[in-house]
Amino acid sequence: MDQHEESVSKEAAALSKRGASKGGSARASRLTADERREIARRASEARWGKNVRYAPYSGVLEIGDMSIACAVLEDGTRVLSQATVLRALGRNPEKSRRAGPDSDELRAPFLSAKNLQPFITDELQGLAEPIRYRAADDKQGNPSWGYKAEMLPLLCEVYLQAAEQKKLAPNQREVAKAAGILVRGLARVGIAALIDEATGYQEVRARDALAKILEAYVAKELQPWVSTFPADFYRELFRLRGLEFPKSEVKRPRYFGTLTNDIVYRRLAPGVLAELKRVQIRDDDGRPRHKLFQRLTTNTGYPKLREHLGSVVTLMKLSRNWNEFRLHLEKIHPRYSDTMPLPFEDEADSGTGL
Repeated sequence: MDQHEESVSKEAAALSKRGASKGGSARASRLTADERREIARRASEARWGKNVRYAPYSGVLEIGDMSIACAVLEDGTRVLSQATVLRALGRNPEKSRRAGPDSDELRAPFLSAKNLQPFITDELQGLAEPIRYRAADDKQGNPSWGYKAEMLPLLCEVYLQAAEQKKLAPNQREVAKAAGILVRGLARVGIAALIDEATGYQEVRARDALAKILEAYVAKELQPWVSTFPADFYRELFRLRGLEFPKSEVKRPRYFGTLTNDIVYRRLAPGVLAELKRVQIRDDDGRPRHKLFQRLTTNTGYPKLREHLGSVVTLMKLSRNWNEFRLHLEKIHPRYSDTMPLPFEDEADSGTGL
């Protein structure tokens, strides 16, 4: 990490601290949700080290009256919260967990139960290795212990097999009952997912979800034009592209439209750019009669655009050159529905001499 990146990282970590200065709190209030998650991730690494893995997606799996916190790590690994798994099985997480050779590693209690050893497979042993992670929506920023999700049905099988062979201790019988409920619940979820995949229904669900997003973002009626893109957006775009910003009338290279579509509209929500272009009105010569943002809804699309522009301009100002800005942009605001890379450098620059 060079001096510039280090200073940016320190500033980000400082913003996430409680009791920050009034000015720091004001800046933090203007950050987007993605920026706040990135700042929290950096602060977590600074506090806990890189051994704590980051989970950008998290939620709760509801099975009967059981609730199991779940998350997806950056590499796609699905994890279940250790504490909520133990609670679902009727165990007290604090009393059940046992410190291993490393005081920071907490092992699952069933691994040490002598009567369960004949039913524990090597696969389960591997999957039961604790993973320390931090969920993006955890406001406290504290790491949690978790297991790989594939561990849960194997763990339930251990208790069910032991119960079938009458090998359970009295205090394990309630755990076996809970395991049966979990297995049946997982089977219901699993069969629904398999049918959706076999019939193609999951694609319909995805299309329905996309339709709802587009309805929220794209208005059916044309909104009146108001100045939307801040001057700093174009001033920084000229700087990052190595061009002199005109002091009088702003004349922009034509490829700035391609860049703006990618920097802004492709990153608002899935399918928004395509839908905005579809409903765009053109004159007899094929020229657009209105700006894309005039088709955004006033309650969702337009506010999201203004929020996004504020974040993008901040990233521009923090970047020393175009490539550095692109790295920041891809990290904080990845493209939606990105099927092929846009010609940032070659095609967009053709004929410009850049």
